[in-house]
Amino acid sequence: MDRPLLETLLAVARSAAEVILEVYDRAFDVELKRAREPVTVADRRANALICAALASRFPGVPIVAEESDPETFRGFRSAPRVLFVDPLDGTREFIARNGEFAVMIGVLDGAGAVAGVVHAPVTGMSWVGAPDTGAWRVEGDGRWVPVRVSRESDLGRARLVASRSHRSASLQRALAALGAASVRTLGSAGLKGAEIAQGTADAYVDTGPGTKRWDACAIDALVTAAGGRVTDTRGTPIDYRGPDLANRRGLLVTNGLVHDAMLTRLGVR
Repeated sequence: MDRPLLETLLAVARSAAEVILEVYDRAFDVELKRAREPVTVADRRANALICAALASRFPGVPIVAEESDPETFRGFRSAPRVLFVDPLDGTREFIARNGEFAVMIGVLDGAGAVAGVVHAPVTGMSWVGAPDTGAWRVEGDGRWVPVRVSRESDLGRARLVASRSHRSASLQRALAALGAASVRTLGSAGLKGAEIAQGTADAYVDTGPGTKRWDACAIDALVTAAGGRVTDTRGTPIDYRGPDLANRRGLLVTNGLVHDAMLTRLGVR
C-alpha cells in the first residue's frame, strides 16, 4: 500500500472536516435515528462530501458509509475492495462540543483492512496507516511522524481508554475484570484507536454491540500498521464481509502484548 493512497484519503477527510467545523461553530439541530442515535446536519453533509469524493477517485468501489442508504452499497460483501466511512465518529461528543470526534475512512482489500485514516477536525491532527507500509501521526503543519504502539506487556500496568458516552453495564464489568492500572474515558472510537497506535495508551475495549464496521476498519488498519492487534472481544478478527454491520462481539484494540491477557480476563482464554 503506497503513501499516495493514504494522502488521497487524508485529503478527503480534511475536506469533510471543514464542513463539520462550519456546523460546529454555530447552532444546529439534533435528530434521532431509528436506533435512537443522534445525527446532525454535519454528519449528513460530511457523509455526502466523502462519498462523492471517494466515488470520483475510486469508481466502482462500494462505499459503506454510516449515513448512506444501505441500498447504495448493496452487494459490497462480494466486491474485492470496499471503503468504510464514518463521516463524524463521536456525534455525541460533537453535540457536547468537547472536541472528541473524528472523520474515519478505511479500506478493505479481500478480508483485511489495508489502509486507514483518522482525522480530528478540532485539533487538525491526523493518524494514517497501512499494515505493509507503516503508521504516522500527521501534524497540523503537515509533518508525517512515524508512530508505534507501546511496549507495555503487563496488564497490571496497562493504560486503557474506553468510551465516554457509551458506558454500559457490560463495559463496566469488563473494565473491572481487566484490572488495568488506569482507565481514561475518551470520545470517538477513532481517537481511541489513535491513542493505541501512537503508544499513549495500551488498549481500548468496547463490549459492543454499539460500534459498527465503519468504526473498526480505519482503526484496524492504523493499529495493525503501528504493530498492534485488533479483534473482537472473543479474539476473532473482524469479519467485514459478515452478515451484520454491527460489531456484536465488541472491539479489542491493543498494543498486541496485552491482548491475550485481556482475552483471558474477559473469559475467553
